[in-house]
This record gives sequence, structure tokens and C-alpha cells, in this order.
Amino acid sequence: MAKFGNYKLLGVDLGDDHVATVEMQNGDLNFFDLEMLTSLADCFHDLDKEPKCRVLVLASSGRAFCAGANFASGTRAEGLSTSKPSTSGSPLYDQAVRMFASKKPIVGAVNGAAIGGGLGLCLVPDFRVACPEARLACNFTQLGFHPGFGLTYTLPALIGQQKAWNMMYTGRRVKAEEALQMGLVDRLVPAGKLRAAAHEMALEIASAGPLAVMAVRETMRMGLPEKVRAATARELQEQNKLQGTEDMKEGIKATAERRPAKFVGR
Repeated sequence: MAKFGNYKLLGVDLGDDHVATVEMQNGDLNFFDLEMLTSLADCFHDLDKEPKCRVLVLASSGRAFCAGANFASGTRAEGLSTSKPSTSGSPLYDQAVRMFASKKPIVGAVNGAAIGGGLGLCLVPDFRVACPEARLACNFTQLGFHPGFGLTYTLPALIGQQKAWNMMYTGRRVKAEEALQMGLVDRLVPAGKLRAAAHEMALEIASAGPLAVMAVRETMRMGLPEKVRAATARELQEQNKLQGTEDMKEGIKATAERRPAKFVGR
């Protein structure tokens, strides 16, 4: 394998087998921020232009795949608008749209928690290989907040409306076995074999005609970036309404203190 590019918070290697491994390296929990998502979007699009690359594996160096936004850090909640120019109202969600617009297949290696916006990031890949330790949650309502990262479109499109509603309304954590049963992940393997299994799936795709695979993928995902952009615009609108409410403050505090939240509807 050879190192590819130079991206903040990422390690990227491209093998002679046409598979690129993109490893997120943003601490043990891989909380995302604008810098990491911009690096991911830049990397995906650079690999789109690299003829030696046919498939990507998206992995994590930490014990979580991506634990979402670090609400405990005191920063504004994920996705909320800033003063920076943006086509969607959120520079962060602009990067999400860019990732969904990438052209080459992606296999996710889900080694641990994919929570909140981290679940949204987990749905960027075409396929997900997970280990038993993986936990997936659309936990926004447990924070008194609204889902983001395009999840209101991508999650029901993947697992169906009823299952998505259940995950979104309750904010509950889905264990790996249930995630496999509901189609949220495609394959379950022991943690020690996770990278190898994700790489094996990527190799199977890479063995097919690359131009044909990209063409089929473009057809199957036709309009997806635009749908994600529309979803994030609506999500952002509701997130801005809920930002700073008593319920959101309580949800964040309760989560940090590992206790049930006491919501008051304000």
C-alpha cells in the first residue's frame, strides 16, 4: 500500500489491488467537525479522479466509528448555520452533500458506535460491515434535538419508514445483531476480522469493470445529493428552532451525566 494525499484527521492508503483505505483519525471517539468532514469530502473527490482507485473502505482508528458531534465541548450543535458562505445554510452539511455526491463505491467498516451525525456519516458508504461491538443510534430526540446529516431521507430509504421512525422517535441504540436483521448493516464479523472483511467486499467490487460499476452506481443513486441537500435544509431549520431550548439543554446534560432526561416541553 502507498500513502495517498495529505489530509487533516485522515490516513489514506491506496493499494495495488485498486482499494483505498480511508481511516478517520480524530481521537478515540472520532467526533466529527467541519475540518474532518471537509477532509473526507476532499479525499473522496480526489480518489474519484484517481484511476488506480476503484473502491474505498471507510474505517476508524478509534473505538467508535464516529460518535457524532461533541455536544459536551460547549460548541454549537452539529449542522447549525454559521457566518461562513454556504449553499445549504450549513458549511458542515455542504460537506455531507459533497460526500454523497462521490462517484466510487464505498464500504464502511463499523468498528464501534455510530451515533447521531455519526450514523449519518455511516450511511454515506454503499455497504456497511460491522462487528458485534457496533452500536448505531439516531439519538437526537434523546438530546431534545432534531436529526440531521440527511438522516430523515437516508435512514428510511435504507431500512424502511417504520423502522426509521422507531429509531428517530425513540433515539434508542440498535445493537449489531438487530442492525443486521433490519438491513442497517450488511455483514457482521468479529472485531479482529472487520478490516479484512470490509476489504474483501471492496475487492469483490473492484474485480468488476470499473466504468460499468461507476455507471451503475450513478444510476442507482441518481438525485441522491439533491435529496440529501433538501433534507439537510429542512433538518437545519428545525435544529435552529430547537437550539437553546430547555429540553435540549437538559438532554445534553442528562447524556453527559448518563441519566434519563427530564424533558419539560420548552
